[in-house]
Amino acid sequence: MKAAFYEAVGPAKEVLRIANIPEPQPAPGEVRVRVQWSGVNPSDVKTRAGLRSKTLPFPRIVPHSDGSGVIDAVGEGVDRSRIGERVWVWNAAWGRAHGTACEALCLPQQQAVRLPDNVSGEAGACLGIPALTALHAVLMDGGVAGKTVLVAGGAGAVGHYAVQMASQLGAARVISTVSTPQKAAIAREAGADDVVNYKTEPLVQRMAELTQGQGVDRIIELDMAANAAANLDMLKPNGECVAYGSGASPMAVPFYPLIVKNLQLKFFMVYHLTAADRARATSTLTRLLERGALQHLIDQRLPLEQIAAAHERVESGQAVGNVVLHVGE
Repeated sequence: MKAAFYEAVGPAKEVLRIANIPEPQPAPGEVRVRVQWSGVNPSDVKTRAGLRSKTLPFPRIVPHSDGSGVIDAVGEGVDRSRIGERVWVWNAAWGRAHGTACEALCLPQQQAVRLPDNVSGEAGACLGIPALTALHAVLMDGGVAGKTVLVAGGAGAVGHYAVQMASQLGAARVISTVSTPQKAAIAREAGADDVVNYKTEPLVQRMAELTQGQGVDRIIELDMAANAAANLDMLKPNGECVAYGSGASPMAVPFYPLIVKNLQLKFFMVYHLTAADRARATSTLTRLLERGALQHLIDQRLPLEQIAAAHERVESGQAVGNVVLHVGE
Protein backbone atom coordinates (compact mmCIF):
# COMPACT_ATOMS: atom_id res chain seq x y z
CA MET A 1 0.00 0.00 0.00
CA LYS A 2 1.05 3.61 -0.51
CA ALA A 3 2.32 5.50 2.54
CA ALA A 4 4.22 8.62 3.49
CA PHE A 5 6.92 8.19 6.13
CA TYR A 6 10.21 9.47 7.49
CA GLU A 7 13.20 7.68 9.00
CA ALA A 8 15.03 10.76 10.30
CA VAL A 9 13.94 14.16 11.56
CA GLY A 10 14.51 17.29 9.51
CA PRO A 11 12.97 19.59 6.87
CA ALA A 12 9.82 18.21 5.27
CA LYS A 13 11.17 18.06 1.71
CA GLU A 14 14.31 16.30 2.87
CA VAL A 15 12.92 13.55 5.10
CA LEU A 16 9.37 12.77 3.95
CA ARG A 17 9.10 9.95 1.42
CA ILE A 18 6.27 8.21 -0.46
CA ALA A 19 6.60 4.47 -1.11
CA ASN A 20 4.76 1.17 -0.92
CA ILE A 21 4.89 -0.65 2.42
CA PRO A 22 3.16 -3.86 3.60
CA GLU A 23 -0.53 -3.53 4.36
CA PRO A 24 -1.25 -4.06 8.07
CA GLN A 25 -3.60 -6.71 9.48
CA PRO A 26 -5.75 -6.00 12.56
CA ALA A 27 -4.72 -7.64 15.82
CA PRO A 28 -7.28 -8.69 18.44
CA GLY A 29 -9.31 -5.68 19.52
CA GLU A 30 -8.27 -3.63 16.48
CA VAL A 31 -9.94 -2.34 13.36
CA ARG A 32 -8.34 -1.58 10.03
CA VAL A 33 -9.30 1.77 8.53
CA ARG A 34 -9.07 2.38 4.80
CA VAL A 35 -7.91 6.00 5.02
CA GLN A 36 -9.58 8.62 2.85
CA TRP A 37 -8.35 11.84 4.49
CA SER A 38 -5.36 12.55 6.74
CA GLY A 39 -5.15 15.68 8.91
CA VAL A 40 -1.90 17.62 9.38
CA ASN A 41 -1.50 19.24 12.80
CA PRO A 42 1.24 21.43 14.31
CA SER A 43 2.25 18.54 16.60
CA ASP A 44 2.85 16.33 13.54
CA VAL A 45 5.04 19.02 12.01
CA LYS A 46 7.04 19.62 15.20
CA THR A 47 7.69 15.91 15.69
CA ARG A 48 8.87 15.46 12.10
CA ALA A 49 11.09 18.54 12.37
CA GLY A 50 12.75 17.20 15.52
CA LEU A 51 11.65 20.08 17.73
CA ARG A 52 10.65 17.71 20.52
CA SER A 53 13.41 15.14 20.12
CA LYS A 54 16.15 14.39 17.61
CA THR A 55 15.82 10.68 18.36
CA LEU A 56 13.04 8.74 16.63
CA PRO A 57 11.03 6.44 18.88
CA PHE A 58 10.62 4.05 15.93
CA PRO A 59 12.88 3.32 12.94
CA ARG A 60 10.16 4.47 10.53
CA ILE A 61 7.23 6.76 11.27
CA VAL A 62 4.06 7.14 9.20
CA PRO A 63 2.89 10.53 10.55
CA HIS A 64 -0.42 12.20 11.48
CA SER A 65 -2.70 11.42 14.39
CA ASP A 66 -5.93 12.57 12.71
CA GLY A 67 -7.81 11.10 9.78
CA SER A 68 -11.01 9.58 8.48
CA GLY A 69 -12.00 6.62 6.37
CA VAL A 70 -13.92 3.35 6.36
CA ILE A 71 -13.36 0.23 8.46
CA ASP A 72 -12.64 -2.64 6.06
CA ALA A 73 -11.43 -5.37 8.46
CA VAL A 74 -11.63 -6.17 12.18
CA GLY A 75 -9.57 -8.26 14.55
CA GLU A 76 -10.71 -10.93 16.96
CA GLY A 77 -13.16 -9.62 19.55
CA VAL A 78 -14.47 -6.76 17.40
CA ASP A 79 -18.06 -6.85 16.15
CA ARG A 80 -17.97 -7.54 12.42
CA SER A 81 -20.89 -5.18 11.93
CA ARG A 82 -18.34 -2.37 12.13
CA ILE A 83 -17.00 -3.35 8.70
CA GLY A 84 -18.14 -0.63 6.27
CA GLU A 85 -18.53 1.99 9.02
CA ARG A 86 -17.32 5.52 8.28
CA VAL A 87 -15.04 6.67 11.11
CA TRP A 88 -12.70 9.38 12.30
CA VAL A 89 -9.66 8.47 14.38
CA TRP A 90 -7.71 9.96 17.27
CA ASN A 91 -4.13 9.50 18.56
CA ALA A 92 -3.24 7.36 15.53
CA ALA A 93 0.42 8.45 15.66
CA TRP A 94 0.71 9.20 19.38
CA GLY A 95 3.15 6.66 20.84
CA ARG A 96 2.72 4.64 17.66
CA ALA A 97 4.76 4.20 14.49
CA HIS A 98 1.79 4.12 12.12
CA GLY A 99 -0.38 7.21 11.66
CA THR A 100 -2.90 8.18 8.98
CA ALA A 101 -0.60 9.33 6.14
CA CYS A 102 -1.18 6.05 4.31
CA GLU A 103 -3.86 4.02 2.58
CA ALA A 104 -4.66 1.82 5.60
CA LEU A 105 -3.87 1.60 9.30
CA CYS A 106 -4.82 -0.62 12.23
CA LEU A 107 -5.53 0.73 15.70
CA PRO A 108 -7.58 -0.14 18.81
CA GLN A 109 -11.27 -0.10 18.00
CA GLN A 110 -12.11 2.65 20.49
CA GLN A 111 -9.82 5.02 18.57
CA ALA A 112 -12.07 4.78 15.52
CA VAL A 113 -15.26 6.77 16.17
CA ARG A 114 -18.35 6.64 13.98
CA LEU A 115 -18.54 9.60 11.62
CA PRO A 116 -22.13 10.81 11.10
CA ASP A 117 -23.40 10.47 7.55
CA ASN A 118 -23.87 14.21 7.16
CA VAL A 119 -20.19 14.99 7.88
CA SER A 120 -17.64 15.02 5.07
CA GLY A 121 -14.50 12.93 5.17
CA GLU A 122 -12.21 15.97 5.15
CA ALA A 123 -14.09 17.38 8.14
CA GLY A 124 -13.61 14.02 9.88
CA ALA A 125 -9.85 14.48 9.54
CA CYS A 126 -10.10 17.66 11.65
CA LEU A 127 -11.77 16.18 14.71
CA GLY A 128 -9.13 14.24 16.65
CA ILE A 129 -6.92 17.14 17.71
CA PRO A 130 -8.54 20.48 16.71
CA ALA A 131 -12.16 19.73 17.60
CA LEU A 132 -11.49 17.64 20.72
CA THR A 133 -8.99 20.22 22.01
CA ALA A 134 -11.54 22.98 21.57
CA LEU A 135 -14.35 20.99 23.12
CA HIS A 136 -12.39 19.91 26.19
CA ALA A 137 -11.29 23.53 26.74
CA VAL A 138 -14.96 24.53 26.68
CA LEU A 139 -16.36 21.63 28.73
CA MET A 140 -13.73 21.23 31.44
CA ASP A 141 -14.36 22.22 35.05
CA GLY A 142 -18.04 22.96 34.77
CA GLY A 143 -18.12 24.33 31.25
CA VAL A 144 -18.90 27.87 30.12
CA ALA A 145 -22.64 28.23 30.70
CA GLY A 146 -23.41 31.84 31.64
CA LYS A 147 -19.75 32.89 31.31
CA THR A 148 -17.93 35.44 29.20
CA VAL A 149 -15.30 33.55 27.20
CA LEU A 150 -12.31 34.89 25.30
CA VAL A 151 -10.99 32.58 22.56
CA ALA A 152 -7.51 33.41 21.33
CA GLY A 153 -7.14 32.94 17.59
CA GLY A 154 -10.78 32.46 16.63
CA ALA A 155 -9.94 31.71 12.99
CA GLY A 156 -7.37 29.03 13.78
CA ALA A 157 -7.87 25.27 13.63
CA VAL A 158 -8.73 24.98 17.34
CA GLY A 159 -10.03 28.49 17.96
CA HIS A 160 -12.62 28.33 15.19
CA TYR A 161 -14.16 25.26 16.79
CA ALA A 162 -13.87 26.77 20.28
CA VAL A 163 -15.82 29.89 19.28
CA GLN A 164 -18.64 27.76 17.90
CA MET A 165 -18.71 25.34 20.81
CA ALA A 166 -18.62 28.01 23.52
CA SER A 167 -21.43 29.88 21.78
CA GLN A 168 -23.58 26.77 21.39
CA LEU A 169 -22.89 25.30 24.83
CA GLY A 170 -24.20 28.17 26.88
CA ALA A 171 -21.61 30.95 27.04
CA ALA A 172 -23.24 34.29 27.77
CA ARG A 173 -20.77 36.03 25.49
CA VAL A 174 -17.90 34.93 23.23
CA ILE A 175 -15.07 37.27 22.33
CA SER A 176 -12.25 36.33 19.97
CA THR A 177 -8.85 37.73 19.06
CA VAL A 178 -7.66 37.68 15.44
CA SER A 179 -4.83 39.16 13.39
CA THR A 180 -6.54 40.21 10.12
CA PRO A 181 -9.91 41.48 8.89
CA GLN A 182 -10.39 38.21 6.97
CA LYS A 183 -9.97 36.24 10.19
CA ALA A 184 -12.31 38.63 12.00
CA ALA A 185 -15.06 37.79 9.51
CA ILE A 186 -14.44 34.06 10.01
CA ALA A 187 -14.63 34.35 13.81
CA ARG A 188 -17.85 36.37 13.65
CA GLU A 189 -19.46 33.86 11.31
CA ALA A 190 -18.49 31.12 13.77
CA GLY A 191 -20.42 32.87 16.52
CA ALA A 192 -18.11 35.42 18.16
CA ASP A 193 -20.11 38.31 19.63
CA ASP A 194 -17.08 40.61 19.53
CA VAL A 195 -13.72 40.42 17.77
CA VAL A 196 -10.49 42.24 18.59
CA ASN A 197 -7.64 42.57 16.09
CA TYR A 198 -4.61 42.35 18.37
CA LYS A 199 -2.34 43.61 15.58
CA THR A 200 -4.11 46.97 15.28
CA GLU A 201 -5.98 47.42 18.58
CA PRO A 202 -4.76 47.69 22.20
CA LEU A 203 -5.93 44.28 23.38
CA VAL A 204 -6.16 44.81 27.15
CA GLN A 205 -7.82 48.22 26.75
CA ARG A 206 -10.35 46.91 24.23
CA MET A 207 -11.20 43.98 26.47
CA ALA A 208 -11.83 46.32 29.37
CA GLU A 209 -14.12 48.41 27.17
CA LEU A 210 -16.03 45.37 25.90
CA THR A 211 -16.61 44.03 29.42
CA GLN A 212 -17.20 47.40 31.13
CA GLY A 213 -14.04 46.81 33.14
CA GLN A 214 -15.22 43.47 34.52
CA GLY A 215 -12.94 41.17 32.53
CA VAL A 216 -13.72 37.68 31.22
CA ASP A 217 -14.45 34.45 33.07
CA ARG A 218 -12.43 32.06 30.90
CA ILE A 219 -9.67 32.48 28.34
CA ILE A 220 -8.98 29.62 25.91
CA GLU A 221 -5.33 30.19 25.04
CA LEU A 222 -3.16 28.89 22.20
CA ASP A 223 0.09 30.68 23.14
CA MET A 224 0.52 31.05 26.86
CA ALA A 225 4.03 32.49 26.74
CA ALA A 226 3.07 35.28 24.33
CA ASN A 227 -0.13 36.28 26.11
CA ALA A 228 0.38 35.45 29.81
CA ALA A 229 0.74 39.03 31.02
CA ALA A 230 -2.25 40.29 29.04
CA ASN A 231 -4.37 37.35 30.17
CA LEU A 232 -3.82 38.18 33.82
CA ASP A 233 -5.10 41.70 33.16
CA MET A 234 -8.11 40.54 31.12
CA LEU A 235 -9.42 37.90 33.54
CA LYS A 236 -11.94 38.91 36.17
CA PRO A 237 -11.34 37.81 39.79
CA ASN A 238 -11.67 34.02 40.12
CA GLY A 239 -11.32 33.68 36.37
CA GLU A 240 -9.39 30.95 34.60
CA CYS A 241 -7.01 30.64 31.71
CA VAL A 242 -7.15 27.26 29.92
CA ALA A 243 -4.00 26.83 27.86
CA TYR A 244 -3.44 24.13 25.27
CA GLY A 245 -0.29 25.57 23.69
CA SER A 246 2.68 27.88 24.11
CA GLY A 247 5.25 29.23 21.71
CA ALA A 248 8.02 29.19 24.29
CA SER A 249 9.07 27.25 27.35
CA PRO A 250 10.03 28.03 30.05
CA MET A 251 8.09 31.21 30.68
CA ALA A 252 7.81 33.70 33.52
CA VAL A 253 4.43 34.30 35.16
CA PRO A 254 4.07 37.02 37.82
CA PHE A 255 2.80 35.58 41.10
CA TYR A 256 1.14 38.62 42.72
CA PRO A 257 -1.48 39.32 40.01
CA LEU A 258 -2.45 35.66 40.11
CA ILE A 259 -2.98 35.42 43.84
CA VAL A 260 -4.57 38.83 44.38
CA LYS A 261 -7.32 38.01 41.85
CA ASN A 262 -7.63 34.31 42.78
CA LEU A 263 -6.86 33.37 39.19
CA GLN A 264 -6.44 29.83 37.94
CA LEU A 265 -4.09 28.62 35.20
CA LYS A 266 -5.03 25.28 33.67
CA PHE A 267 -3.13 23.23 31.12
CA PHE A 268 -3.92 20.09 29.17
CA MET A 269 -2.73 18.04 26.21
CA VAL A 270 -5.44 16.42 24.12
CA TYR A 271 -3.33 13.27 23.71
CA HIS A 272 -3.57 12.70 27.46
CA LEU A 273 -7.28 13.17 28.10
CA THR A 274 -8.65 10.78 30.70
CA ALA A 275 -11.03 8.11 29.46
CA ALA A 276 -13.94 9.96 31.11
CA ASP A 277 -13.01 13.33 29.62
CA ARG A 278 -12.54 11.84 26.16
CA ALA A 279 -15.86 9.98 26.34
CA ARG A 280 -17.65 13.19 27.36
CA ALA A 281 -16.02 15.21 24.59
CA THR A 282 -16.57 12.53 21.96
CA SER A 283 -20.26 12.04 22.77
CA THR A 284 -20.86 15.81 22.85
CA LEU A 285 -19.01 16.22 19.56
CA THR A 286 -21.11 13.47 17.96
CA ARG A 287 -24.32 15.23 18.96
CA LEU A 288 -23.10 18.54 17.54
CA LEU A 289 -22.06 16.84 14.30
CA GLU A 290 -25.35 14.98 13.93
CA ARG A 291 -27.23 18.27 14.27
CA GLY A 292 -25.03 19.88 11.61
CA ALA A 293 -24.14 22.50 14.20
CA LEU A 294 -20.45 22.92 13.32
CA GLN A 295 -18.62 24.71 10.53
CA HIS A 296 -15.36 23.06 9.44
CA LEU A 297 -12.63 25.43 8.30
CA ILE A 298 -10.38 23.79 5.70
CA ASP A 299 -7.38 25.83 4.59
CA GLN A 300 -6.03 23.41 1.96
CA ARG A 301 -6.89 20.03 0.50
CA LEU A 302 -3.85 18.37 -1.04
CA PRO A 303 -3.06 14.86 -2.32
CA LEU A 304 -0.88 12.60 -0.17
CA GLU A 305 1.95 13.09 -2.67
CA GLN A 306 2.14 16.75 -1.58
CA ILE A 307 2.63 15.95 2.10
CA ALA A 308 5.82 18.03 2.26
CA ALA A 309 3.96 21.10 1.00
CA ALA A 310 1.21 20.43 3.55
CA HIS A 311 3.75 20.30 6.38
CA GLU A 312 5.34 23.51 5.17
CA ARG A 313 1.95 25.22 5.06
CA VAL A 314 1.23 24.30 8.68
CA GLU A 315 4.80 25.17 9.69
CA SER A 316 4.49 28.64 8.16
CA GLY A 317 1.71 29.62 10.54
CA GLN A 318 -0.24 31.04 7.59
CA ALA A 319 -2.89 28.33 7.41
CA VAL A 320 -6.39 29.61 8.17
CA GLY A 321 -7.99 26.47 9.53
CA ASN A 322 -6.96 22.88 8.87
CA VAL A 323 -4.73 21.33 6.21
CA VAL A 324 -5.86 17.88 5.06
CA LEU A 325 -4.49 15.31 2.63
CA HIS A 326 -6.64 13.26 0.28
CA VAL A 327 -5.43 9.66 0.48
CA GLY A 328 -8.03 7.40 -1.12
CA GLU A 329 -11.62 7.05 -2.26
